[in-house]
Amino acid sequence: MTALTSIWPLSGLTLTTPRLILRPITDDDIPAAAAAAASGIHDPGRNPFSNPWTELPADTLGTNMAQWYWRCRGQATPEDWTLLLGIWHEGRFVGCQDIGAKDFATLRTVSTGSWLTQSVQGRGLGTEMRAAVVLWAFDWLGAEVAESEAAAWNAASLGVSRALGYELNGTTRKAWGNKAVDVQKVRVTPETLERPDWTLQVKGHEAAARFLGAG
Repeated sequence: MTALTSIWPLSGLTLTTPRLILRPITDDDIPAAAAAAASGIHDPGRNPFSNPWTELPADTLGTNMAQWYWRCRGQATPEDWTLLLGIWHEGRFVGCQDIGAKDFATLRTVSTGSWLTQSVQGRGLGTEMRAAVVLWAFDWLGAEVAESEAAAWNAASLGVSRALGYELNGTTRKAWGNKAVDVQKVRVTPETLERPDWTLQVKGHEAAARFLGAG
């Protein structure tokens, strides 16, 4: 039987940190992802996402998440891709770390976003998972810049960026849901990255890199 990795090379990618396992979300993972999101990501009325997907009714939240996962997979090309990595901590699905790029072969620039269940927030896991994808981008994919952004009031996200050496990269005003929000942009390079004191373990990189146009 043909292995899935020979058809969909991203399925074999795994990033491992001291406390976390990051790998592409599969269909079998979607129920756990939906349950994790439904358990709570942020306080009511304080949505950190430009698309307020966490405010959907419980009976449609999972469907919306599944459609997003399928859309990102189905539309991925070397010229424009978003890779959604599930986060496992102590054997439990606790969040998602995404990394994406447009025209990566030319720009060598990636962008990131993430969420974690409230049950594991405040333990430094957000910094660890962001470090994992940025290290992979710089040291394995050959990226030269990693960008991110957060609502100006989102101290937790901006704190992760600051801890990893991101520099402020201007502000803009965006419509987040039905509200206007000041958004802080940040960027980091291999030279400015504050590297953690651990080494990222990577499996399945070569096939994934070729698929993403970075091999």
